[in-house]
Amino acid sequence: MKWCLSIIIIVSINFYGIHADAAKKSRFYYEKKGDIVWEVPMKDEKLIALTFDDGPDPKYTPTILNLLQKYGAKATFFVVGDRITSFPKLAQREVREGHELANHTYSHLKVRGQQVERIEQEIEKADERIQAITGIKPYLFRPPTGYYDDRVVKAAKNQQYTIILWSWHQDTFDWRNPGVGKIVSQVLNHARSGDIVLFHDTGGDRTQTIEALKQILPKLKEEGYKFVTVSELLKHHPNYKSLYLMQQQKQHSVQ
Repeated sequence: MKWCLSIIIIVSINFYGIHADAAKKSRFYYEKKGDIVWEVPMKDEKLIALTFDDGPDPKYTPTILNLLQKYGAKATFFVVGDRITSFPKLAQREVREGHELANHTYSHLKVRGQQVERIEQEIEKADERIQAITGIKPYLFRPPTGYYDDRVVKAAKNQQYTIILWSWHQDTFDWRNPGVGKIVSQVLNHARSGDIVLFHDTGGDRTQTIEALKQILPKLKEEGYKFVTVSELLKHHPNYKSLYLMQQQKQHSVQ
């Protein structure tokens, strides 16, 4: 009986010890260090960044671009390398119309459990495709599914990328197709200056996303919000100088 109890105690200590370590490395751990950005709270301006993951998509991305153009909105597209290889003209259009391209890996790799080297390969390969197709050198990275840990952070840093996630209150869950009303209310009811909003422009039927944008864009514009790229939003980040330095270093390495 004592033997069994000892085993239970040891297992419990190990289990909770592991989870205690994981808890220390929560959002606030990485946010405080400036390793990951979720949002850029501000009071002086009403700025908001719309982001679209996983594209481009020949069916949905053009319609989204048309809507953004209609309302004078700029956005950041976290593109997948193999998709811009398949649809280069869409990526070129995104850049031509003033939007920002960012890195979302080459093959939409699930980074959880992957080694640093493997993650780096995916980032670098996507980086090469973005640059070859658009002439733009990205410096923002969003890991697929938003998963992060020390290995993901290290891989991004090694490639001189800043990790960008999204405001917790601005995850639209549009990939689930929850209904146009739910997507709209999620964004409008929680909108704050400095938000980073998560949408998707591929990965299934994105009709609800498009219909929601038709309501979200004019309403937020009416409320005085300006839609900017993530890099523009980062200019208001307290650690902007260090983030900007990373960008400059990356640009310098290409020259």
